[in-house]
Amino acid sequence: MFTKTPYTGNPVAVVHDADGLSTEQMQRFANWMNFSETTFVLPPRAREADYRVRIFTPVLELPFAGHPTLGTCHAWLEAGGGQRNPAAVVQECDAGLVAVRQTRDGLAFAAPPLVREGPVDELTIELICDLLRLDRSEVVDAQWVDNGPGWVAVLLDSAQKVLDLHPGYAELDLGVVGPHPAGSAEAFEVRAFFPKDGALVEDPVTGSLNASLAGWLIDSGRVNAPYVVVQGTALGRSGRVHISRDDDGTIWVGGGTVTCVSGQVAL
Repeated sequence: MFTKTPYTGNPVAVVHDADGLSTEQMQRFANWMNFSETTFVLPPRAREADYRVRIFTPVLELPFAGHPTLGTCHAWLEAGGGQRNPAAVVQECDAGLVAVRQTRDGLAFAAPPLVREGPVDELTIELICDLLRLDRSEVVDAQWVDNGPGWVAVLLDSAQKVLDLHPGYAELDLGVVGPHPAGSAEAFEVRAFFPKDGALVEDPVTGSLNASLAGWLIDSGRVNAPYVVVQGTALGRSGRVHISRDDDGTIWVGGGTVTCVSGQVAL
């Protein structure tokens, strides 16, 4: 996801016709796949929705995640899904209803509301500095930007400083962002880290983080939409996230989607 080139971006496994599978079966398969997320498509419960999705990491279920939303919608449309509203597909997940629409840059989802926002306390910033091996003076700003996965965001003063990071370990879902030089085709470099099995791992391209970052960066006057984010550079994934904002304030997070593998699984 967030690419038009096969085997770059961030992969997601999408299981169709998942009605009848138990939570345990879904979690076991997601653990076996070992992607950052695996999704399961179900009939909708909400009258307005086109389909319902459950989203699992290898170890737990998430109420919402960005690149699985685009990947699930891509797979649902490719399998012949017919949307009720021509303006947008409506996905139902544990975080509520999420609109997904076609754009010239690919599918884009409407950013969900935050469940936690606001400044980060100084003790947590000091923990983050230790984790990132930074001096406190190198952190330009920090903010809770949690729209489900638990993100806390840190702003550095350059994209290069973001790329130079070699973080340690902490029990935090951490997003780090830094601006590219003025005049660059992309506005920001983003990296996302989360704990897994006692280590801090990096997510290749993260829709949920970029959705919540967008609200913070736009509202704080640091960028105007539309703009493009680069993520996955440190992993060789070349992700591109396209951010736009409607007149009503709705933020849209989009990018390319491509099918790499299709088939059947025995569950």
